This record gives sequence, C-alpha cells and structure tokens, in this order.
Amino acid sequence: MTTRQSQPAIAVTGLRKSFGDHVVLDGIDLTVPQGTVFSLLGANGAGKTTTVNILSTLISADAGDARVAGHDLTRESDAVRAAIGVTGQFSAVDNLLTGRENLLLMADLHHLARSDGRRRVAQLLEQFDLVDAASKPVSTYSGGMRRRLDLAMTLVGSPRVIFLDEPTTGLDPRSRRAMWQIVRDLVATGVTIFLTTQYLEEADELSDRIAVLDHGRLVAEGTADELKRRIPGSHVRLQFADPRGLEAAERVLDQVARDPDALALRVPSDGSLRSLKTLIDRLDDEAIEVDELSVHTPDLDDVFLALTGNPHNEKVTS
Repeated sequence: MTTRQSQPAIAVTGLRKSFGDHVVLDGIDLTVPQGTVFSLLGANGAGKTTTVNILSTLISADAGDARVAGHDLTRESDAVRAAIGVTGQFSAVDNLLTGRENLLLMADLHHLARSDGRRRVAQLLEQFDLVDAASKPVSTYSGGMRRRLDLAMTLVGSPRVIFLDEPTTGLDPRSRRAMWQIVRDLVATGVTIFLTTQYLEEADELSDRIAVLDHGRLVAEGTADELKRRIPGSHVRLQFADPRGLEAAERVLDQVARDPDALALRVPSDGSLRSLKTLIDRLDDEAIEVDELSVHTPDLDDVFLALTGNPHNEKVTS
C-alpha cells in the first residue's frame, strides 16, 4: 500500500497548455521526490513559468494529470494551495510596510492566532537574518534582503512544497550564495523545492535532479552528472613524468590525442566511475605509471546549448 510519505511531492503526466495557437507545454511528465530540489531549465519562453503557474493552481492546464503534495491539482486545488508556497520572479513584498509588518500580514492571511503569528514572524526574521532591518520600510532594503523577505513570507504557512521561479535573478554573487544556503537548509528539514532558473551554476549546486525544457517538451532529465556525460567531449587527461611512459600508454590505449610537449594524453571517456576504473586497470596491468590524472566533463552550459533551441530534439532520460 502506498503511504503519503512514499508518494512523490509532485507527479505530472501529459501536462499540456496552449495560448491560442501557441503550444507552450506539449505533454510533459515529471516526478519529484519529497525532500529534494528539482530544477527546470529552459530558455526564455520555454514554458518554465507556465509550468509553475499550473502546478501552483494559478492557471489551469488544457490536459494532463498532476498531484502536488499528494493532492489532485484539479479536484483538490484548495488542499494543494494549503500545502505549497510560491516565490515568483518579482518580489511580492509591500514597500510601504516594514519587514515585520509584511510577515505579520502573511500570518493574518494564513489565519494564524495572534501569538502564533508573532512567534512565527520572530522565527523567520531570525532565520533569514532580517532582525536588524525588521522595523525598517522595505523600500530601504537591498535586492538580497528583499528576496530573503519574499521567501520568508512564503514560509509563514510552513509549506511542504515550495516553487521558486528564478529566485536569484538580479542578485549579486554573495546574495545568490546566501539564498542557496537557505534552500539547502529548507531541504534538510524535508521541504521539497521546485526551482526554475537560468543560472546553470545554481542548478548544478542545488539540484538532486534537473530537467531541460525546450519548445514545450522535456528534452532531457537526470542528475547534473548524468546530463553532462551525455554531451560529447568528456575525457581523461593523463600526464607522464617522461616520454617512455607517454609512449607506452599510447600503445595500450585507444583513440588517444597526444600532447608531446606536455607529456600528456587525452583519452575519451564518459566520465563515469566504471570507465575510469577500466582505464586505470589497463594502465596498471601494463605497469604504466601516470604522474597526474584529471577528469574533464562538459558543464551544464554545454548541456543547455546542446539540448535547447532545436525543435526536433528527442527526449533523453536517465
């Protein structure tokens, strides 16, 4: 028997959405386990925000089935809204209110008792390092402070699933990394994060799984490492102490590229542990000593460029 704990936080099958003649989502399938970070990547107009808007009940899908936090998106929309939080691309804070007042307003909207609301607000101000600025108007906040307050407001209702739609757009590197740590801390408590972002480093740092959306279709899904290994260019670089080691390895290995000036060989590899072990075993069997070994794989930029922009991409999964 399937228990609520074993159910995925988000389960989507055949999700479709069009605006007029323009197909935005063309039958996507997604499964997001509880207590993980799932990142949805795609160029502008790929359908990322539309996906978030549908799963957060802001708009309806044309077709498909979806369950969020164990509730059917169509038949149990109120239960879905009670279980989720949404932080959109643009801050939803009120500039005329203080940080504390914004949070207290959210506590009232969630119908928290006065004492419970104040206690929750105090916790969130401490958690998001906003205690010193709590009594200041939000109009005086920096971009990073505003985004922290925005996310804190999302957490007033203690959601189990949080949708973060490009949450660090416009932030400086220090503020972005502070937001990353907040996300990690949330996931450590069992919260599920559904993240859309155009910062590929962000997806690489945070995500348990990543899906790439292009022209309304999912063209790839897997861990960051799995996606990187699917792009040509992965290789192992072997450097030797003398020309004899270089020549001996060149005779043993296949399809190598030689850099004689650096006493190095470039060996094609998919970057997996299995292929690396096979390579090392072949060298060891021939008693060939390697001075230095390094593994080079494509990054998510390479994955993104290879998989997006082509309307004929076929779905690849891992």
